[in-house]
Amino acid sequence: MPVLPALAALVAATGPAIADLRWQRRVLVVAAPRADDPALLAQRRALSGWDGAADRDVTIVEVVGVRVSGAGDEADAIRRTYGLPADRFGVILIGKDGQVAVRSGEPILSESIQSRIDAMPMRRAGRR
Repeated sequence: MPVLPALAALVAATGPAIADLRWQRRVLVVAAPRADDPALLAQRRALSGWDGAADRDVTIVEVVGVRVSGAGDEADAIRRTYGLPADRFGVILIGKDGQVAVRSGEPILSESIQSRIDAMPMRRAGRR
């Protein structure tokens, strides 16, 4: 299933490695075993109207099976590095410092992600 149109600008076919985005971007990694995974579809819906992603320097990376969009990393490497199992849904938010700030086995609402980002020290410092 293609990425929803509102996400198309945020999820590129390829991109830099996640590690290369450190200190520049926050990375939301959405991982699922299959493209028809109900949690993946729910997460896409939850993010489809999120206007605040660009303002918060968020890059969205999807890992679906062995396919990766939004980053140049291999699916296995992303799953291994961030502890995302290949057989079930998971979502993580990586802060600009490269640390995992949020981890969930269920879809997360964009409002929750936005609130978490807005509470991050680098985000607060950037708004002063």
